[in-house]
Amino acid sequence: MESNKDPMGAAILDYHRYGKASKLRVRSSQFEEDEIPVETLFRDWNEMSPLEKKAIELCQGKILDVGAGSGCHSLILHKRSKDVEAIDISPNAVTVMQERGLRAKLYDVFDPSFTGQYDTILLLMNGSGIIGKIERLENFFQRMRALLSPKGYILMDSSDLKYLYEEEDGSYLIDINDNYYGEIDYQMIYKSIKGASFDWLYIDFETLAYYAKSYGFQAELVHQGEHYDYLAKLSVVK
Repeated sequence: MESNKDPMGAAILDYHRYGKASKLRVRSSQFEEDEIPVETLFRDWNEMSPLEKKAIELCQGKILDVGAGSGCHSLILHKRSKDVEAIDISPNAVTVMQERGLRAKLYDVFDPSFTGQYDTILLLMNGSGIIGKIERLENFFQRMRALLSPKGYILMDSSDLKYLYEEEDGSYLIDINDNYYGEIDYQMIYKSIKGASFDWLYIDFETLAYYAKSYGFQAELVHQGEHYDYLAKLSVVK
């Protein structure tokens, strides 16, 4: 990703360098425009959600933090003397992580040239989002299998968006003939920097577990949040 097309990275860099940032705006064809408070990307342990704390506590061995952003999760692990490596597709985010003392590299986890063996692969802040669409789950599990050590596992969070379709009687009005309801398109804007539109996947646990089993993984629900969010542990079936 080029720096002049990287709104989130620019926002992260500004906040890191100057302690403040302008609005990081998020657009979607499915929702009204929203905003990401950039300071939340730099939260510390005390500001982490119970889900994030659970994930961090479960990290072991050689750890890969995927889509690490400002490196807030990696930084906690690093301070605990954990063996953690962070990757992101944003050059500005990687620069910030390196300046924060982290071992960070500019990589897309789906790039076959990225190799290694990890005991824990960490995907947080709706980590399933990078998959993009349901149809890419096969590629995702293939890449995870290539990167996991024999006893390694993935810790990934996501959310079930079915609450957006809840009726007054408690039922859910979801068009099963349409695309999966958790497939969202986003575009980010920061100052004059407008990023390209990208696909982002929110996936319910039952659907994730079904596909995991199809591709030789076992899905374990290890934490449920208060707002349809959850943390899953994904391990290769022996």
